[in-house]
Amino acid sequence: MRTLTCAAALAMGIAVMAPASAQERKAVKIGYAVSKTGVNAGGAGITTIPNYKLWVEEINAAGGLELPDGKRLPIEVVEYDDRSSAEEVVRATERLITQDKVDFVLSPWSTGFNLAVAPLLDRHGYPQFASASVTDRASDFAKRWPRSFWLLGGGADYAGAMADVLGQAYKRGEINDKVAVISVAEGFGIDLIKAAREAFAKQGLKIVMDRTYPVGTTDFTPMLNEAKSSGADSFVAFSYPPETFALTQQSQVAKFNPKAFALGVGTAFPNYLAANGKNAEGVMSLGGIDPNNKALMDYRKRHQEVTGQVPDSWASTMTYVGLQMLAEAIKRVGLDRDAVAKELANGTFQTVLGETKLENNQLRDIWWTGQWQDGVFVGLEPADQPGAGKPRLPKQPWGEK
Repeated sequence: MRTLTCAAALAMGIAVMAPASAQERKAVKIGYAVSKTGVNAGGAGITTIPNYKLWVEEINAAGGLELPDGKRLPIEVVEYDDRSSAEEVVRATERLITQDKVDFVLSPWSTGFNLAVAPLLDRHGYPQFASASVTDRASDFAKRWPRSFWLLGGGADYAGAMADVLGQAYKRGEINDKVAVISVAEGFGIDLIKAAREAFAKQGLKIVMDRTYPVGTTDFTPMLNEAKSSGADSFVAFSYPPETFALTQQSQVAKFNPKAFALGVGTAFPNYLAANGKNAEGVMSLGGIDPNNKALMDYRKRHQEVTGQVPDSWASTMTYVGLQMLAEAIKRVGLDRDAVAKELANGTFQTVLGETKLENNQLRDIWWTGQWQDGVFVGLEPADQPGAGKPRLPKQPWGEK
């Protein structure tokens, strides 16, 4: 009788436990800390936040993230404003992990902020999708933090591509061999100018002005005047969005009309075209798109319909590609973060860029240099990549918008 009672009790225990395990989870919790206010809000508000919202809406409209057994779970979002503070992005990310206990953390905006949270995410076993971070040390970081994925290339990639464009233009006689360069004194600018010094020299180009400036600089008149008097046909600024917009406007006021005019982050933003109209024509920068890529153009259309914003023509794409890869990895291996990281590192994915595979945790098949041409920020380099446009130099002088 005792045996039967124990058996009955065991059966009851199993019966009591079964519903809890059957219920399992009701959603997948996704968290992120990103700059909604402060100096980084402009970039994050164009590149990062709209893509997160688009992806969540698309996934939930389809019933949720698909798991290996075909079941779908909706995404529940936990988000914080890092207020453009490196200290706050670390605090908020730690809160997402230890208090909110999110399943996955999406990355912040900017190179510096991605580097700030990388050790924390790695320590807690979270994959990192650095889709708004340019660093030449991506290979080193991927070894140090094997769950980190770097989707935007390094300074040497962008500087080398810009050097190729300017070097070829010099050889064709379209510009002289002198270049004036300024760079923001932050991780992004430091990587770019370091790489540019070597890359430009290899192309026979001479940097006749090399200046750095702190984040938050608003008056570039002295630097522009120096560049104007330097004799350089090419002006290159490795800048962040506020400076990119300021440099464009102040160059027009100063009537500084170099034959090649290249700026940094923000040039590929849709509001750069809106702010400058015809004066955007011929301006070069990082990134670009192939307007003949149907999948990419369909994504851009959906982005505008859902968020009310046109995506930028550079990091927006890579941000969305990273999210596509995450969803597909979860579909293949489930919600185990280690398994997802391994699948991201080794798998092949179909994205808006076509067939996509990471190399040493890095996305390499992207545009390095683009130019505004007839209202489209067209990819120029790599020049042998399908859909590459031809540089238009010299740039037309500033005129009416």
